[in-house]
Amino acid sequence: MLTTSGSGLDPDISPAYAVLQVRHVASARGIPEDRIAAVLARHIAGRTFGIFGEPRVNVLQLNLNLHHTYPTARQGQ
Repeated sequence: MLTTSGSGLDPDISPAYAVLQVRHVASARGIPEDRIAAVLARHIAGRTFGIFGEPRVNVLQLNLNLHHTYPTARQGQ
């Protein structure tokens, strides 16, 4: 599920695994899956310099964007 690095601390997951989470995130936030998928698509990073590593999704950046774009009821309180 997680991509690896020299430190093993990268907050990245594979795009395929991120796609598996779309339904759950959409349900938790009460919004359509296609909106979550659209935000996810903007957060898929390609290979570094086009040749190194694998495509990835930075979970921290994605979650911050979702938090700002589609806040949950608890966040608004």
